Amino acid sequence: MKTLTELNFDNRFARLGEVFSTEVMPQPLAEPRLVVASEAAMALIDLDPAEADRPLFAELFSGHKLWSTAEPRAMVYSGHQFGAYNPQLGDGRGLLLGEVINDAGDYWDLHLKGAGKTPYSRMGDGRAVLRSSIREFLASEHLHALGIPTSRALCVTSSQTPVYRERQERGAMLLRLAPSHVRFGHFEFFYYTRQHDALRQLLDHVIACHFPDCLEHPEPYRSFFRQVLERTAGMIARWQAYGFCHGVMNTDNMSILGITFDFGPYAFLDDFDARFICNHSDDTGRYSFENQVPIAHWNLAALAQALTPFVEVGALRESMDLFLPLYEAQWLALMRGRLGFVQADDGDQALIQDLLKLMQGSAVDYTRFFRELGDSPAEQALSRLREDFVDLQGFDRWAQAYRQRSEREGTDQAARQTRMQAANPKYILRNYLAQQAIEAAEQGDYEPVRELHAVLSRPFDEQPGMERYAQRPPEWGKHLEISCSS
Repeated sequence: MKTLTELNFDNRFARLGEVFSTEVMPQPLAEPRLVVASEAAMALIDLDPAEADRPLFAELFSGHKLWSTAEPRAMVYSGHQFGAYNPQLGDGRGLLLGEVINDAGDYWDLHLKGAGKTPYSRMGDGRAVLRSSIREFLASEHLHALGIPTSRALCVTSSQTPVYRERQERGAMLLRLAPSHVRFGHFEFFYYTRQHDALRQLLDHVIACHFPDCLEHPEPYRSFFRQVLERTAGMIARWQAYGFCHGVMNTDNMSILGITFDFGPYAFLDDFDARFICNHSDDTGRYSFENQVPIAHWNLAALAQALTPFVEVGALRESMDLFLPLYEAQWLALMRGRLGFVQADDGDQALIQDLLKLMQGSAVDYTRFFRELGDSPAEQALSRLREDFVDLQGFDRWAQAYRQRSEREGTDQAARQTRMQAANPKYILRNYLAQQAIEAAEQGDYEPVRELHAVLSRPFDEQPGMERYAQRPPEWGKHLEISCSS
């Protein structure tokens, strides 16, 4: 493991030049204090977890100090926001400090969010608040623990710097990690500004660094788009299977790597509701839970448009036609696993859809249902869960179909329960839990957010003494208003 001063930087994106990013120095926070750090994320860059206890740790990740080999850059991009094209966005409150290469040869972007004004701040202050920084930290590390592709979060640093949103809040910074911070919007920017040479340069850079096997394909750009589409389909399948709502699926928030990116007003489903909207600014429900699949497809079409100078439209359409079948196959496999099945059965999709319709009509807790179904023998679990449903006859018909399907699977109860516990989390990041940790942190008590992070890092495990984090949410906790500033 390494100390902070031993990290090895190799800033490949910075070397692309001024067309792609602008050099900007972070603006320090006043009186920084470490709120929470992820040892798992630190391990990605071979950083010794003991380094988090050093004053230098908070100084580096609050803008007070900088590695001599780091090259802070604000990246330029554009994107479609709620369906409308915005010609220039860019890193308005974040900086790519540089790329660290670990001993295994893996590259990780160090991205400091809340680092102050950049040329792309668009009249904003370039700051992040403690509330939003904690929310992104918790979500990044929790999604990873659930097996959902995501950017990672190394730490949150708080301060005495005042930041004004709906009220005065504490300024904070989040250190985010990802193999790349290139988004769909990067390609859109160079396409719509007709900088096709720069667009080709960006394509070649991204392929060489992150999709090198595409270089063996006779049409590497076509292969690249196909792989982006496949990764995105897999990510969305996992969102839908585990009830994750992103809230702002603008093309500038879509990672080219198919990882969950730019957390804002996200939420996990409490009661199952396919029409759930987690962002109270989303008046039309464009980014509702059930719309995440068609919106991902729409965003991929926007990326495909940006690639038309180098890939034939017909080839792009062929790839686009694969999205829904790829998504549906992966979602079905995940949901089959959540019900305890390994083998495929022709009736699985109908069985799952019937269950979701029953859940929708009864406001059944999405996470707890699957966990409780696998926590005890099937008959016992079905008898208990029946109490949660309004349509008892409908549930009885479904339960009988589930029994018959389980008999065809032919697995003994113990194996079924073990398998289901490994697929169904006991602990999920509910908004009310995040809110309680945030309120404590705003008063200077960081222990609740650290404990919540620890619990959510092992979502499938039984954790004696932590059962309160797996309880049904209170009614007030189901109706918290979360906006893009969150």
